[in-house]
Amino acid sequence: MGIQGFMSFVCSHSHFFLELKLKNTKLIIDGNNLYHTLYFDSGLDLVHGGDYDRFTDVLTKFFESLSVCNIQAYVVFDGGCDISDKKLETQKQRFKDKIKMAQNLSEGRGGSVLPSLSRKVCIQVLRDLQVPFVQCFSEADREIVALANLWNCPVLSFDSDFCIFDLKAGFCILNSFQWKNIVSVKETRECYIPARCFSAQKLCHVYNNINIVLLPLFAVLTGNDYISLSAMETFFTKVHLPGGNASHSGRRHVRIHGLLNWLSKFRDVEEAMENVLNYLRVRDRDTIRQLLYSAMEEYSLQETVNLEQYFLRGLYSSPTAVKLNLPDWVQKALARGELSPLLSDALVLRRVFLHAQVEDIKKPSAHFITKPVRKLIYALLLNESHGLQHEAQRSKELHVEEFDRLEANLRRSTVEISNAYGDISEDLSLSKLPQVLPLETRLNLLLRGLDLRAEDLQFVLPSYKLIVGIVSYWIRRAEPKVKLYHLKALIMGIVCGEAFNIDNKPVCASSDEHEESITLVCEQIRRLRIEGAQHRRLNLEDAHILCQWQCCLLMFMHFNQLLSTPLAEPDITRLYSGSFVYHMTQKLKISSSSEDLFKSCPSMEKLYQDRIHDVMSTIPKDHFKSRIKSSSAKSKKKVKAGSKLENQPECDLGNRFATLLMED
Repeated sequence: MGIQGFMSFVCSHSHFFLELKLKNTKLIIDGNNLYHTLYFDSGLDLVHGGDYDRFTDVLTKFFESLSVCNIQAYVVFDGGCDISDKKLETQKQRFKDKIKMAQNLSEGRGGSVLPSLSRKVCIQVLRDLQVPFVQCFSEADREIVALANLWNCPVLSFDSDFCIFDLKAGFCILNSFQWKNIVSVKETRECYIPARCFSAQKLCHVYNNINIVLLPLFAVLTGNDYISLSAMETFFTKVHLPGGNASHSGRRHVRIHGLLNWLSKFRDVEEAMENVLNYLRVRDRDTIRQLLYSAMEEYSLQETVNLEQYFLRGLYSSPTAVKLNLPDWVQKALARGELSPLLSDALVLRRVFLHAQVEDIKKPSAHFITKPVRKLIYALLLNESHGLQHEAQRSKELHVEEFDRLEANLRRSTVEISNAYGDISEDLSLSKLPQVLPLETRLNLLLRGLDLRAEDLQFVLPSYKLIVGIVSYWIRRAEPKVKLYHLKALIMGIVCGEAFNIDNKPVCASSDEHEESITLVCEQIRRLRIEGAQHRRLNLEDAHILCQWQCCLLMFMHFNQLLSTPLAEPDITRLYSGSFVYHMTQKLKISSSSEDLFKSCPSMEKLYQDRIHDVMSTIPKDHFKSRIKSSSAKSKKKVKAGSKLENQPECDLGNRFATLLMED
């Protein structure tokens, strides 16, 4: 994301910045950059699947700080990948890097891989706080710039690409945006947030009043996401760049400094371009010229979507989406964040990148568990334009490329869609989904994906139906197999989220005793979290099983959204704390007494037992019991072979689940 080495260069030069006291203004926020930066900078869990409840607190406090200073936030998210494929090699390399970092984290080394539900959590928080946001059809940089200049307000991000645009009100760098240090002015009783605001005009002034239109050429020569720096190495080995000074740290900074000085000699892009090409072989010049101009188009504000119309009237129309003839409801749902960019990538590009996770790198990817439902999703998406084609043509053409991992390497595989059409009828096109298809039809499709019947969930509360269905799917499909303690730990985590939701609400005078018992439970949970933060070596099998749970949750939420939510979407802002669930898994292996967490609060205990019952009613009665028998049979064989079983912990023989806790 951005220009290689440029942000660190910019941040080391204070004279490119204005010091701002931000208040009483609109602020356009780069949504993708925001949730990445806030998650990584807040010391949240990266190893055990993410602490989404704590992330929710961070996001809430961030937007509360803006509100205190009368700053009206407008958040703009990237959508799907660039349809031109100019960035594909960059995407592949970044995905390889994430796989490697995930492996490092699983082995106790450093790395930064964003937990897979972080974006979804951010969008749900924005909805809860009623912060306006939009999800663009593809990359959002140009739309952000156009809106900020229209409203004459600053942009907040940490993406160096925004240093290239001529932003009228400047570019606030996220790492120096002091939202935690609000300053209150006694005289006016107003508050402001101290911020550093980068100005492209100031940078141009420092570099001999370089023409600002040359900055896009500078960006692509330096190396951004659309052009590899290696393609320009011939130029840099031959050109004499004015030298940097000793204060510049590193070779890259020296090159940036020299290139800006060198470009300042030219009046416009055409003159500078010809001087660049003069250093290259004659036979390469036309190709390189075309490549550079194509990459520079990413900094052009032509054909940008007018986001003002979306924020004022809810109108969003992407020229690219219109050319692709996408159904109107799909465009609107994408803009509202009701459809994932993964779905638009599958629909438009027939290609998706599956999220890298901290799992057991020696086992098949955790995403393997959701392959059946992904095939259904792809079939439903692609049925729009291919519904009338012959079956033989479908088998040749209908497929989606998936990028995932194979051990620690990037793996590209092809998912054939034709054999998924047994579940998708000929007349079920994408354009008919929300308006034409009755709720019952859409619900049946979702249940088919979950491999459940409507009766399986008939006694489950509406707000829990989807979660219970997903947990059931996970138990029946996961490999390695889900143990009872995994299920209990997961349900305990869900109930803990409910407890914190209730505890954070205003106290009701008529239920002081009830509130007090919930507060007591929440205090116990906090202590367990502190205890869990001292994790030692990661149990890779448990981590892998819980990663599969997140894959199921994310993909079935996508499927549910695509079907216009036949089941209520769960609130995942408090649903899952990866480090807590992992810690409880380890405790429940040793002793079932950890289940007593809710005993002091009857309402929470009932909620816990009800959810356990809901899930158990959707799986075969002997699902866990059969594996206990299998384990016992193995033990008997060992005894027959002459091995000694010593110091076995005692267990309640009347409890059919008790021996499950002894498996490890």
